[in-house]
This record gives sequence, structure tokens and C-alpha cells, in this order.
Amino acid sequence: MSGAGLDSLYQEVIMDHSKQRHGAGLREDAATSSHQLNPTCGDELTLNLHVNATGDTIDSVSWDGQGCVISQASMSMLHDLLGGLPVAQVEPRLAAFREMMRSKGQIEGDPDLLGDAVALAGVSRYVARVKCAMLGWVALEDAVRQLPPPDADLGHP
Repeated sequence: MSGAGLDSLYQEVIMDHSKQRHGAGLREDAATSSHQLNPTCGDELTLNLHVNATGDTIDSVSWDGQGCVISQASMSMLHDLLGGLPVAQVEPRLAAFREMMRSKGQIEGDPDLLGDAVALAGVSRYVARVKCAMLGWVALEDAVRQLPPPDADLGHP
């Protein structure tokens, strides 16, 4: 597929995710939560992280927020990536996404690590939009940091 065709496909993926926001709507049973705000443009979201009983696997992410197409699509893509993922595998994905966002369009991203979020690679060419794409990922990083170690007593039988 040509570069222009791929860009068009990526734009379509971004628009689809912003309209059909996967995981939108906060659930109460979160292990941790993070609220993030991008003061530059006003994008805002809250991410609730739901983990299994042992605390080592992400069951799902629920979230709510408002903002631009990019921030909403990025969070929807992140939701799809996380269900069933071991917590230990979050950091490599965060690092890969951050590297892609800092690349100014030079890194396309690894779809095996990032799923649909590779569609946001082009955003990295627009410095003002990188924070929009990163907002949900920063919330995830904060929420994971708040988790107790997997071997800690979580009060589960």
C-alpha cells in the first residue's frame, strides 16, 4: 500500500475509534484510577484500571473523558490493547508508544506491541498533538504505578 493510502487508512482508523470509543464509561471496581488533563488544549480523562484477583493481569480498562479526536481515539485503542495483558507487559508497550510519539514521524511502531495505536504514528510529526495522543498512556502509566506488587496481599481470599 502506498504511503498516501496508508495515511488514509490510518486516518479512518483514528476516526472510527474516536466515534466508537471502546471502553468508554467508568466502572466502579477499579484497582487504581488516574485522572489526567492536558492544559494546552483542555483534553481530560479518567482511567480506571481493573485487574485480576492476584493483581498480575489487566482484566480491562474503563475510562471517561472529553477532548479532541486524537485523545479519544488513542484511549479507545489503548483499551483494546490491554484486556488480558499481564501487568509486566505494560511497560514495553508504554516505552514503544512513547518512542513512536517522540520520533517526529520516523518510527512507524510495532503493531504486535501497539495494535491499532500504530495509526497514531503520523501524529508524532505535530508536536502540539503528541500530548493529545499521550494523555491516556500517561494515565495508564500512573495507574500501573499505583498497583501493589502482584505478590502483595490484596485482601482477596
